[in-house]
Amino acid sequence: MKNQSTIQELILVGLSSSPEYNMFIFGAFSFLYAFAMAGNILIILAISSCSKLHTPMYFLLLNLSLINMCSISTTVPKMLQTILAQRKTITLSGCIAQVYLFTWALGTELLLLAFMAFDRYAAICQPLRYTVLMKKDICIGVMSGLWLFGAINASVHTGLVLQLSFCDSNIINHYFCELPPMFKISCSDTSLNEIMVFAASVIIAIGSCGLTLTSYWFILRAIIRIHSAEGKKKAFSTCSSHLSVVTFYYSTIIYTFLRPASAYSLEEDKVIAILYSVVTPVLNPVIYSLRNTDVKESLISLIVQCGMFKKY
Repeated sequence: MKNQSTIQELILVGLSSSPEYNMFIFGAFSFLYAFAMAGNILIILAISSCSKLHTPMYFLLLNLSLINMCSISTTVPKMLQTILAQRKTITLSGCIAQVYLFTWALGTELLLLAFMAFDRYAAICQPLRYTVLMKKDICIGVMSGLWLFGAINASVHTGLVLQLSFCDSNIINHYFCELPPMFKISCSDTSLNEIMVFAASVIIAIGSCGLTLTSYWFILRAIIRIHSAEGKKKAFSTCSSHLSVVTFYYSTIIYTFLRPASAYSLEEDKVIAILYSVVTPVLNPVIYSLRNTDVKESLISLIVQCGMFKKY
């Protein structure tokens, strides 16, 4: 490492510099964090405990819940701790850890959303070959590859951040350590970092978005060919939730990471970051799973079993 930083402690400005808003922010984000963790844990327990849900689609949802928990746990607890302690500092090593973990979760989730779109394509357009295309070994192998690719991508960006020097300002105008705000406070040349972020955004974000849109193009063609209105409604209902979420998620990520550094507005970026780092982990359990009848039945069964266990 060539990092010659004289600064070993950074200051996170947070969402607001006005103390009167801090308790409102603390309450709101505590609720969102608790809701996200509870929702995703329930999804994991429901899928793990019910053999009926041991299918490719729910296996991918389980991994999505794990990613959501990692993503929101990387950012929100530290923000809440700084509000309570009224000391908005984070060590440089802690900041680097946030960069790595959040970048890992972000990249893996983008790739997973594309794989989930392929799963819907296989279910609707290739129903007779679905069990072959999405068999257990393939799902586990692809999912392991996505986690590994996300880790490699995060390692590259984190390694490049470690080459930077932070010697001028130690104030990060954000509520967690993310790549663009880190570039802003560095006194080193960040052009290589920005090029690699742009390249990763094209490969991962645009690439996975392109694969998702391709899958949905074939899905749309297949739905149009269905003659009955009931059949069309049933086919569309299996992928409408995923389509709405990927549209929301991809647009915020691409907007954040594909812009040139000169166009960054950190105040605006903080609001957008809330959407993909906090709101998405909260909404995903509801949109993908808690509205699903099979998952609801599994959750009710799980609650009943826990109640009976307590009696004994």
